[in-house]
Amino acid sequence: MADHPKRRLLDRLGDAPTYVAEGCRVTGDVEAPGPLVVCGDVRGDGDVRGPLHLTATAHWEGEVRAQSAIIAGSITGAVVVTGKMEIGASAVIRGRVAAGTLAIARGAVIDGEVSITSGQPPVTFEEKRSR
Repeated sequence: MADHPKRRLLDRLGDAPTYVAEGCRVTGDVEAPGPLVVCGDVRGDGDVRGPLHLTATAHWEGEVRAQSAIIAGSITGAVVVTGKMEIGASAVIRGRVAAGTLAIARGAVIDGEVSITSGQPPVTFEEKRSR
C-alpha cells in the first residue's frame, strides 16, 4: 500500500482513540494519553496528549488543552492547542483560542480572543466534507 500524505488531522489519529460517544455525558476533568474523539458532552477541563476531535454533536464546557485538534462541535471555555487546529463550519467556540497554526472554515463562530503562536496568519477554507 502506498504511503499517501493525509490531508486532515482526523486521517492521522494513529493510535486507537478514546471515545466519548454521542448521548454520553462526562463530568469532571479528562486526561487522555493519546487521541480523543468526543461525540457527547464533557463538563470539566481537558488535557489531551494527542489529537482531539470534537464532532458536530459534541459540546465541551471547560478549558481544553491538546497537541492538535479538529473542532466541529461547540466549546465554552479556552482552547489551547500546541500544534495544528482546524475549526469546522459547524463549530461554535465561546472563549479564548490559542494554537500553533489555525485553519478556520467559513461559517465557524469564535466568540473570544484568537492567538496563533507560530506567527502565521490563519487559513480560511470552505467546508466540503459532509458530516
